[in-house]
Amino acid sequence: MVEEILSQNEIDALLSAITSGEMDAEELKKEEEEKRIRVYDFKRALRFSKDQIRSIGRIHENYARLLTTFFSSHLRSYVDISVASVDQIPYEEFIRSVPEVTVLNVYSVSPLEGNIIMEVNPNIAYGLLDRILGGKGDTIDKIDGFTEIETILLTQLFEKAITNLEEAWSSIIEIDAVLEDFEVNPQFLQMVAPNETVVVVTLNTTIGESGGMINICIPHIVLEPIIPKLSFHYQMQTVKNKRDPEAYENISKSLEQAIVETKAILGETTIDIQEFLNLQTEDVIKLNQNIGEPLLLKINDENKYLAQPGKYRNKNSVQILGDYKEGNEQND
Repeated sequence: MVEEILSQNEIDALLSAITSGEMDAEELKKEEEEKRIRVYDFKRALRFSKDQIRSIGRIHENYARLLTTFFSSHLRSYVDISVASVDQIPYEEFIRSVPEVTVLNVYSVSPLEGNIIMEVNPNIAYGLLDRILGGKGDTIDKIDGFTEIETILLTQLFEKAITNLEEAWSSIIEIDAVLEDFEVNPQFLQMVAPNETVVVVTLNTTIGESGGMINICIPHIVLEPIIPKLSFHYQMQTVKNKRDPEAYENISKSLEQAIVETKAILGETTIDIQEFLNLQTEDVIKLNQNIGEPLLLKINDENKYLAQPGKYRNKNSVQILGDYKEGNEQND
């Protein structure tokens, strides 16, 4: 929601109009209340939040990239696929928008219930066939259905592309997708009630010389078990808490073998060059460290701990007293 911010001049003019009686404050309140009332169409029930719709869009952006790579390598042709829109609409509205003759792939996505539909525009379908058969990917002005050979070729191609769908959804749930049916008439597909809410992801698609749309229809019943996982907060929390035990073990072993330099600073002082040149055996240099003060322990030249000197198994050692904090220096 974008709020309009008034300038100071506009605010002054508004106050002046109310004071002079040109504008009634009660009428302003009434207009504001009227604006809050919105017409709600129960046939177009919005069952997904904007955050969840964005999550579905991100999944299919990844799917579009994977599908682009797949078709490019298999067809050896220019392919460009991108997400055009993600909408939630009644199922009957989706069916009405589908051409009378098209390609409808019906996938089951176990363990989720129900099926999803991938509708491939005829321009894209014929472009795929032309490219498979050695052409440039030109579309064909043809209004009748597909032959048995054409159906087999398209079915085999989309079966091979299933792994891309599974990979795209793996960030939310591991699915086992299976191409259950290949249909060309949308009237034969009554998977859910006409007024059931579905999410339709539209992909702009260019393959060779052909361009068109691929529409993916996902009924609410399919997404219902994983709706909480579609929220951005859940995904960020999952990524934060997820840890690979094997990677953790490897990193821990590598850190154990890392060598760090440790220094216990007994004290410091400053002398001039002449005093340094005149140093003799048994001369005493006074340090700025009192005997009762803890020593500074440095790790890789960074101030890390406070320690006290002593002996351990007849070797000069230090015992750590606590963490070093700024302001612990007693002699500046």
